[in-house]
Amino acid sequence: MFQKPTMTKNLENKIDIEAGWKSALKNTFDSDWFLSLMESVKKEYKEKEIYPEFQNIFRAFDLCPFNKVKIVILGQDPYHSKGQANGLSFSVSVDTPLPPSLKNIYKEIESDCGIERKASGDLSGFANQGVLLLNSILTVGAGSPASHRDLGWERFTDEVLKSISDKKNNVVFMLWGNYAKNKKSLIDKDKHLILEATHPSPFSAYGGFFGCKHFSKANKYLKENKKTTIKW
Repeated sequence: MFQKPTMTKNLENKIDIEAGWKSALKNTFDSDWFLSLMESVKKEYKEKEIYPEFQNIFRAFDLCPFNKVKIVILGQDPYHSKGQANGLSFSVSVDTPLPPSLKNIYKEIESDCGIERKASGDLSGFANQGVLLLNSILTVGAGSPASHRDLGWERFTDEVLKSISDKKNNVVFMLWGNYAKNKKSLIDKDKHLILEATHPSPFSAYGGFFGCKHFSKANKYLKENKKTTIKW
């Protein structure tokens, strides 16, 4: 039976998010449309089974502070099966079976960088190194992919991408699949590196994701710009 989540005081009344993001997105967080979005989100959590857990909605931002962002990997919306979504795009919690797209990401990392695929699908180690694992839509109904498409999350995450593009330099943006590629107009290509490929889904991975070498290309770019590379 669905158990209604316990709302934490911070997320019930205000945005409890890493200080750098709070500053970078202050106008967004203070806007009427964002407050309306959060009311809609809270209503969904009170009435339905929604993923990820309420306290993990902004986990990607907390694990990857604004001033540490070096790479952005953009997904669409969270996994919609129970026990998978954990607030980071493409990531699942420890001991959760690897979803097909994540298996393919690991295959490409192994082929590209010679790093053997991990048993765990928890990507928090990437986030802690400066990889923002961002979904364009931050919540989803159980068993209903893209069910929160019209809540307003895309407007929020578009603001996130624009803020990174405007306020930072030499960030790598990995855009996989047509949905993510459509966001490249938000990014200043003269300041940042945009890497595009097909989605790592089994339906498209062989059409351009495998062999894209995004992980080594990202590290090469970071090194050229005197930034610490990522241990994939």
